[in-house]
Amino acid sequence: MSPRKIAAATLLSAGLLMAGNAAAEVSGSVTVVSDYLFRGITQTNEEPALQAGLTWEHESGFYAGAWGSSISWLSDADPEISSQVELDGFIGYAGSFGESDFGYDVGANYYWYPGDYPAGFTDADTLELYLGVSYKFLSAKYWYAVTDLFGIPDSDGSTNLDLSASFEFEDGWSTTAAVGKQWVKGVGGTGTYAFWKVGVDKAFDSGFGIGLSYNDNDLIGPDETFVLSLSKSF
Repeated sequence: MSPRKIAAATLLSAGLLMAGNAAAEVSGSVTVVSDYLFRGITQTNEEPALQAGLTWEHESGFYAGAWGSSISWLSDADPEISSQVELDGFIGYAGSFGESDFGYDVGANYYWYPGDYPAGFTDADTLELYLGVSYKFLSAKYWYAVTDLFGIPDSDGSTNLDLSASFEFEDGWSTTAAVGKQWVKGVGGTGTYAFWKVGVDKAFDSGFGIGLSYNDNDLIGPDETFVLSLSKSF
């Protein structure tokens, strides 16, 4: 078994082992988005995507889960291939510093792209570690790629930093502003770029939600994108 598959199996096994403790809760969601953006770049060629996730959270602060989305960036390169889905597994620990409003979050996320790849394309499966801190409505998260980043040769050690502010301004209504920067190791020019978004969300008592965000990045090209999302939490 390859190191990447071992990493994925480890994440999932750890989640299953922790799930045996009853002092925990499970939550999930199903979402339809008009465009799946990852760090400011479309993963679906500006087409809609179906997404779903499941998270197990223990009262101690440990959590584990899985998330998936339809994609097209691999099949766009070659319509004959079968890789048109992203499946993520994650595990982590989150808590607060004493009784303060300062929080922390540390963990790992494995991105898995099952199926075939275009000719000459290297394995896109990626493992990233992350460390996050928060204070009230402010948060920051730093990501470090242990493996090559999404199939880019010799890009292990790539990093990403996300900063965001999110707050509820009326019952069920919230707004978010975020900015991030991606550094891809061993790649010049477009290997380093910034991305940002502003958005508003409405959550209903039924568990349904709707959101709208404006997104952009500083890469060359028409990257301004409005994303509409419809979700159901359970």
